[in-house]
Amino acid sequence: QVQLVESGGGLVQPGGSLRLSCAASGMAFSIADMGWYRQAPGKQRELVAVFTSRGGTDYVDSVKGRFTILRDNAKKTVALQMNSLKPEDTAVYYCNAKLTDSYRRVNDYWGQGTQVTVSS
Repeated sequence: QVQLVESGGGLVQPGGSLRLSCAASGMAFSIADMGWYRQAPGKQRELVAVFTSRGGTDYVDSVKGRFTILRDNAKKTVALQMNSLKPEDTAVYYCNAKLTDSYRRVNDYWGQGTQVTVSS
């Protein structure tokens, strides 16, 4: 059974930093594409950052230069280092794993979410 457990959310002032972590279990972590999504109140969930199984990374434009996604295959963890936080970064952040099965179907797995609030 795949489990993704996030930690590290909280309240931070504008300009501050937070680091989110996601610990995975019950899955072949090294072959999964790992990502962080967020959902703000009244908005659709959006992809924030992805770290593919082949080592590629990508970010939504609004966080480029401020956020960094980190991956440790040995520890089965993925982290999101968030710097220079802005109030518009306030959202629930979700860890996501995408695994392709033997039928070439992509299966999505989600963590429970962690709240990030950027406010003075």
